[in-house]
Order: sequence, then structure tokens, then C-alpha cells
Amino acid sequence: MVEIKRESPVRFKVGPLKTEVRDNWTVALEYDDEGQGPWLVDLAHKTRWDIQDNKVGKQTPGDLAVPEVPGHCTFADKTLINRMNRTQASIYHLGAAAPVMPDFSGYTDVTEATVFIVLFGPRAFGVAEKLSNLDLLNPAGNTPFLLQGPFCHVPCQIVVLGKVAADSGGFLLTCSRGYGDSMIHAVLEAGAEFGLRPAGENRFNSWLDGLRQ
Repeated sequence: MVEIKRESPVRFKVGPLKTEVRDNWTVALEYDDEGQGPWLVDLAHKTRWDIQDNKVGKQTPGDLAVPEVPGHCTFADKTLINRMNRTQASIYHLGAAAPVMPDFSGYTDVTEATVFIVLFGPRAFGVAEKLSNLDLLNPAGNTPFLLQGPFCHVPCQIVVLGKVAADSGGFLLTCSRGYGDSMIHAVLEAGAEFGLRPAGENRFNSWLDGLRQ
């Protein structure tokens, strides 16, 4: 039987230097010239779940608590849980592999239905300021925190994951898959003056490990 080949909605003009096939995804591990940052990494292969239930706060995906307050996040063991509203939360699995989805009707796997990128490193928030009025630099926000609203005029979920306004700062962004080409074009164009370049999963993992220390 022919295996299904999974395709990211993100396309960069340059191809990766190193790749790895994982769960039918071709994962870019490294690019030839990734520069000094900021960096843009395609994380389409990372498993994402949506959960909706009128008692969503009682759920414990991956034995982690769903935050009580919308906009708050729980982050541990490379699993990120974001409270969206009274009845809904999103779950991002940022490790190499995700657990089996719980046997509960409220869960939906949205991995292949959405764009999923991360923008991080020096001047990452400078790029964001050109593309959204959302306050990613809100000093009252304890990272990680979730924002929902327009980015490049597209409805998005944005999680500020790194230290706000620091060179090590950064954010995750997800939106509907159909916006993949236009979103990446807009982000790279806005980031050109800052030296924004595509990077592979290896650089993302190094950054993520640094945040958790």
C-alpha cells in the first residue's frame, strides 16, 4: 500500500541542506546559510490538537492542566496548552513525537489543516510590529501567553513563547492552511530589512531548549 505523503502549506524559495522523513513529513533540519537571526521555521509537522468542551478546564492532556484563564498557557515537557475561551483550548506538541490523542470526542487533530511557524531571535518582534497591531511586547504578559487576532490581516493564534523584547524572544503562529503562501511571503518581505531567513528544526530545538533552562 502506498503511504500518504504529507505536505506543508509553507514554501520557501531556498531548499534545506539537511532533511529527515518523519511520520510521512519531510522535515527540514538545516539550511545552508541561516544567518545570524531572526529566523523563521516551518513547524507544520508538529502535532496540534484542538479541544472543545464545556468543562475544558477539567481536561488534562499529557497530564498537564488546561489553564483557567483565556490567554494563559501551560508549558512543560515540550507540550504547550493554550486557553482560548470558556470552552476551547489548543495544544501544541513541540517535541519530536506526540502522544496518542485521548479517546474523548472533544479532541480534533488540526495538524494538517493549519499553518504552523515560529519566528524567533534578534529583532523578531520588530518584524511582528510591521504585520500586526497585537501587543506582542505587552510587559504584563508572563510568557508564554496567547493572543488571538489579525496578523497580516489573517485571524491567527499567536503564542509569545520567548522572553519579551529580548534577543532570545520569539513567538509561534498558526492560522488556516489556505493562507500559507501569502503569510510566508508577507513575513519574509517584512523581515528582509532585519535579515530574516528560513531555518531548520535543529535551530528551533536549540532555541527551545535554551528557553527551558
